[in-house]
Amino acid sequence: MIALKKLSIPPDTQLRNLGWDWMLGEDTLPYLANEVVLVPSAKADAYYEAANELFDMFVAAGQHVIDQNRFAELGIPDNLIELIKLSWDDDRHIHLYGRFDLADVEYTPTDSQIKLIEFNADTATCLPETAVVQYAHLLANGLDESHQFNAVFETLTSQFEEILAHNPDLQPTLLLSAIRDNPEDDANVALLGEAAREAGFDIEFDFVDNVEFSADEGIFWQNPKSGQFEKLDFWFKLIPWESIAEDEPELLDILTEIVRKRLAVVLNPAYTLLFQSKYLLKILWELYPNHPLLLETDTKPLPGKQCVEKVLFGREGANIRLINADGTQLQESDGEYTAYPKVYQQYVNFPKDSLGNSYQAGVFYAGEACGLGFRRGGLILDNSAGFVGHVIDA
Repeated sequence: MIALKKLSIPPDTQLRNLGWDWMLGEDTLPYLANEVVLVPSAKADAYYEAANELFDMFVAAGQHVIDQNRFAELGIPDNLIELIKLSWDDDRHIHLYGRFDLADVEYTPTDSQIKLIEFNADTATCLPETAVVQYAHLLANGLDESHQFNAVFETLTSQFEEILAHNPDLQPTLLLSAIRDNPEDDANVALLGEAAREAGFDIEFDFVDNVEFSADEGIFWQNPKSGQFEKLDFWFKLIPWESIAEDEPELLDILTEIVRKRLAVVLNPAYTLLFQSKYLLKILWELYPNHPLLLETDTKPLPGKQCVEKVLFGREGANIRLINADGTQLQESDGEYTAYPKVYQQYVNFPKDSLGNSYQAGVFYAGEACGLGFRRGGLILDNSAGFVGHVIDA
């Protein structure tokens, strides 16, 4: 059972007091809770260790996919394979960050059975909520940072420093881009930009439709003050790699040449799509059968077991189907990803509070596990799920 504690001062009050509301999109504050999950310190340690171990397993599974040429099984578009290999084989292309979604099947103070649900490795969101909102909520209520597993901003800054150190031949100029008219994405990009600035990058923001790409010269941004196009040597895009490959194949060809010619580094690297594909959950089960952090996953429903049908590149709980052990449907969610192939992952119950709400832990990873937050909702946690912070309860 999830234990909650109501705090006297709501999170949005302190955010505005600190002047941090600029970091949050218009859709963020209404779904923040004025209560926190009480997390025993041993459980916070378990989340940290689980994410670190899982990332190493994902790297091994990614190498297996490349060595065995299993890209098609993962749903990787053919035109992306070359760029995946280019970025994988070059240590200068560092994975910036991602978020592990986890279920703690036995949520008690003395026991943890943490299970991997999936890894949002390419375009993970919930950064402002995890890094800033719950931290501000903590401070507003007279608690200090030792009461929270949350070093997201500092760890992201260290990752950006690492990226700079591994790319001394490039200028420390970073353009951060999202898709227009999506305030939540803008908030996530803003936080990443501040971490990059702390690390020593000169940063600019612009929507992707305003960015210019050249296979012979690199990536350019038009400075609105001068009207001149300026070259930037690093580009962060909060745009899924599979969307670029499928919807903008000419752009993908250009980006492949840009990376090959060392004209720019793209974050997250293309190889993170290997981690993003839900098919990797099946490969992990092949490589690490019955591993305590994993759930059985296959390309067909699991006989005699309740399972979750997932599309390979679904997002925000879209196109999920819960299937009972007898094959009947328990629940499903709509979405726009029905064309993708599917995998079937063993179903486990998320921990619940006294009102029956389900809680999924999200652990951010940026070179190491660095922060914990919770999403709260029903059986399927979709884009209507709320965000709940936490306090470590020693």
